[in-house]
This record gives sequence, C-alpha cells and structure tokens, in this order.
Amino acid sequence: MPSATPSRRRRRLVMGLGAAGAAGTVTALVAVLVPSASAGTLFSDDFESGAGNWTKSGGTWSVASDGSKVYKQAKADSELARVFAGETSWTNYSVEARVKGLDLSRGLAGVAARASGSSTMYRLALTSAGRAELQAVKGSTITSLGSAAVSDPAAWHTLKVDVSGSTVTGYLDGAKVASGTGSLAGAGRIGLVTSYASAEFDDVSVAALGAGATSSATATPSATKTATATPTATATRTATASPTATATRTATPTATATATATPTATSTSTAWPSATGEKAVTATIAVSGTLDGGNVRYFGSGDLGSDSQDESQDPIFKLADGAVLKNVILGAPAADGIHCSGSCTLINVWWENVGEDAATFKGGTSATYTVDGGGAKGADDKVFQHNGGGTLTIKNFQVEDFGKLYRSCGNCSAQHKRAVVVQNVVATAPAGSLVGINTNYGDTATISKVTVVGKKSLDICVKFTGNSSGKEPTKIGTGADGVNCLYSESDITFK
Repeated sequence: MPSATPSRRRRRLVMGLGAAGAAGTVTALVAVLVPSASAGTLFSDDFESGAGNWTKSGGTWSVASDGSKVYKQAKADSELARVFAGETSWTNYSVEARVKGLDLSRGLAGVAARASGSSTMYRLALTSAGRAELQAVKGSTITSLGSAAVSDPAAWHTLKVDVSGSTVTGYLDGAKVASGTGSLAGAGRIGLVTSYASAEFDDVSVAALGAGATSSATATPSATKTATATPTATATRTATASPTATATRTATPTATATATATPTATSTSTAWPSATGEKAVTATIAVSGTLDGGNVRYFGSGDLGSDSQDESQDPIFKLADGAVLKNVILGAPAADGIHCSGSCTLINVWWENVGEDAATFKGGTSATYTVDGGGAKGADDKVFQHNGGGTLTIKNFQVEDFGKLYRSCGNCSAQHKRAVVVQNVVATAPAGSLVGINTNYGDTATISKVTVVGKKSLDICVKFTGNSSGKEPTKIGTGADGVNCLYSESDITFK
C-alpha cells in the first residue's frame, strides 16, 4: 500500500446537493469545509474514521489496518458481498478505489458504479483468472464488456469505472481495460463488491462527469454532525444528487411502529419522488393503523441487508390487518419488501429496486388489499406475490424492468381462490408478463387501462394449473377468455 500523504489521514466526505440545496432549503449544515477537495468531487473515503457512510449487504466487513486503514471483506465463501455509498440519483460519474485481493482463488473483487440494487450494477473486478474484467450485472446474468491481464492480483491495484450516458469504461492502474455500451439503469450508487473472495479496499473517490452529477459541499462528518434539509415537492426526479435529512444513515432497530389515526385521503403520485431522508432498518417494522413515511427512503441493513431471491427473507415492513402504509421509498437492499398479514392499503409506495418481492399479501379469503399509486423497478421475478386469499387491486401504478407484475401463488401449501384487479398501470420494458393466475382454483384477473412501453407485445394474463405440493405449476395458456382473464384488446395500449 503506498504511503499516505498528510491529507490522506483526514476523512473526506463530499456529497452532491441538488437544486433544493442551491435554493436555500437546507436549513442547517454542521460541517468542516475541506478546501483541498475539488469542485467536481462527489464523494471520497479513506476509512481513517471508520465506514459509517456505507451500507452492507452480505459478507463480513470491517475496518482493518494494512499500512493505513482499509475496508476489509473477510468472508471468502460469501456468494455476493457488497457495500454501497452515495446517491441513487447519481448518473454520470467516475468512481475509483484501490483494491487488493486476499483470496481470489475462485472469485472476484472490485468496484461498482450505477448500482440500482445489490445485484444490478456495472463493475470492474479482479478475477480468479488473473484478469480485470468490466461487467454489466443484472441478477444472475453477467455480461462481460472486456478484460485485460493483471500481473499480480494479490497486490494493490487502482480500479476505476466511468459511466457517462450509456457508455461504460473501465481502467486498471490508469490503463484502459475496456469500454462498452450498457443497458442497465442510468443512475445509481457506488459499491465495493466481492464474490467468493476476500479483499481489502481503500481510497474511494467519486468525481462528476459532465452535467449528470454535481457537488456543492465538502464536509468532515462526525457521529453527531448532521445536515438537515427541508423537503420540497418535486414533480420529477433530477439528475443531481438529492439532499438527505442526515449526513449519516440512521439504524432503525425498533421492531414496531404503530399509529391509530384514521387515514385521510391522499392523492396518488405519478412521478418518482426524491427521498427526504434515509433510515437503515435492521429489524422488521410492524405497522398497525397508519404510517406516513414522508418519502423517507427505508433500506435493509444487518439481518435485512439483502435483496436476493431467498424465500426465507424477512420484510422491511409487516402490516397488520387494516394497516395503511403511504409515502414510503424502499431503497436497496429491500429484503422481502412489505408483508400484509390481512387487508392493507399501500399508497404512493416506491420500490427503487425490488428484492425478492415488492409486497406479499397473506390475508384470508375475504381480505382486500389496495396498491394505489407508486411504482417499482428491477424485479427479476415478481413484483406482487399473492399467497393468501381475497382480492388485490393495483391501480395508478408504474412498473419497469420486471418479470411479472402479479402472481397468484402457484404452489403454496394452502391454496385459495384469488382475484386481482389491475387499473391504470404503465408497464415499461424489459418486461416478462403482467399477471399470472391459477385457473384450477377459480382465480380471476380483471384488467383495464394498461399501457405497455417499449415492447410491441406482452403476455397480459398467463394461466397456470396450480398445486399445493410445492411443485412448479404448469402453464396452460395466455390471453383473455371471458372467464378467468377479463379484459379486451382496447384495454391494452402498446407504445
């Protein structure tokens, strides 16, 4: 590890503030300005003061010493270990870090850009093959954009990824490895990642490229220094990083959050909101009555720090019968999203990257569930999973990059007749299908005013023969039939 310069020993944190900060909505910022930081710097961290700005998802991470303080991932048998920092709204930027492979015998270690979820990102990684490889990662699908040989993967190397528009470029120790065109989300956080490997990381920095990301403040934070922002209504998301309510993420170990007020009418939103703050959730939040999140971003940490497809995950929120959850953003990792134990209402709930499922509905035969407003992105499989009985209504909703919007459980041990109503939904490709139902249990899907964007055809209603034995259900057909799949051609618009 190269010797540290005097400024290297100071913790540097530079977070971009959006237009709201420039307009004076930030009411207080307790920080020490660091004149040496460049105006284009969005973020930097040398771990000399810890790793409080990073959120973990898998692996065993700790600050260790290797000449100076470094961030170490020690669990070499972890399938996918990653930590994230920065803003989900960052678009065009350059991220670099020093990376040292400790055990790369069967895996990889690297730096990630535009991470829109814990398994969706661009990354440049040192691999067990003795190469540095630039990759586009979406779930289990990994696309190589190019690679170059590495003389000694166990030594310190500087990895850098530039993302600008749809172009992704990787550099190893200042030399270009590869460049390609990517189709993943155009914005996202930075990350440090390993897969079946252990490694150390140091000297992380992020710089803006072009006008896609900006920075306007440099701070040296401590555990008690915070930045307080006054949230403002935003019609659309901007390309600049949005201010958050705190300079450090706040752990939320509380297992219950209740309210008894009668929910008031809330207009649904059609624009993705900017987060007014962030809360790390380490234990499921139980909700009874109404919880209005005020567009705070909730994300999993600790035991909830994963958004894999593991069916045994716990949710971020668990709603009691009759509960209402509104104005909430679920960031990544989102664990198993939201569980409804009985009837429930979700108003203006937004999933920035769906984990296992966005929401699972588990009520009885007469339960009614409503999803009104909001949206979801990045679901490799299902968005809404219907395991219980009753009727789910999804309206005024937008979904993008998904496998299925809705699935009636095809192999649950307790099966029910289920109904889904889909109204005024915009579905943007990539997309697998809209809804899946089990006709042998009498399921119905009533669909109207659906707009499909970026795809000339889509299976709107897929019919299965379900079972209660746990076996894969059998697909038996698709399309409107006037019995189970209830819609007409005029209900579906392709753009």
